[in-house]
Amino acid sequence: MFTGIVEELGEVTRVEPGPGVTRLSVRGPIVTSDARHGDSIAVNGVCLTVTGVAGDEFTVDVVPETLNRTSLAGVLPGRAVNLERALAADGRFGGHVVQGHVDGVGTFLSREADGLTHFAYPPSLARYVVEKGSVAVDGVSLTVANAAREEFAIALIPTTLNATTLGRTQPGETVNLEVDVLAKYVERLTAVHLPGAPVENGRGEEDR
Repeated sequence: MFTGIVEELGEVTRVEPGPGVTRLSVRGPIVTSDARHGDSIAVNGVCLTVTGVAGDEFTVDVVPETLNRTSLAGVLPGRAVNLERALAADGRFGGHVVQGHVDGVGTFLSREADGLTHFAYPPSLARYVVEKGSVAVDGVSLTVANAAREEFAIALIPTTLNATTLGRTQPGETVNLEVDVLAKYVERLTAVHLPGAPVENGRGEEDR
């Protein structure tokens, strides 16, 4: 589990496509300082497993499923990426619950002079994105300023712009989005109690 508080801005140093996986090498002195084989590191909001560590670089293997569902499909050497290690049991919980499981890919639209930044996103995620709620954009825990069915806005402070990739993102570029997992669980748990809900796991409208 992660919290969406980016620890450092890393850099992709190598991209090695393979028949089954694509291997990425990423430079990140902070996250590699105690990294070991099998550890989890979020790269632009995607939870990946460390397969090797050498100096200030670590490697991860990315399967086609991940490439098809995230912006990592187009990553190239030299690309800056947000990095965060998995939260330690005694760590400070500074953001919100982030799993590193991308729900969809959005598009950076524009940024206003006051920092209000607009993103387009899949309509299927609209019910999970609410004003003053939480959303992770490229692994950054953020608060939604306002939301519509196909677009939402975030008020980004200078610190976030300087410390993450969001300060470098250009209009038209894609971003990884993860909605609040608590909203998804609430939806699932309450859906069966709505009128007309189908029978599921042996329970339905007829036994309420």
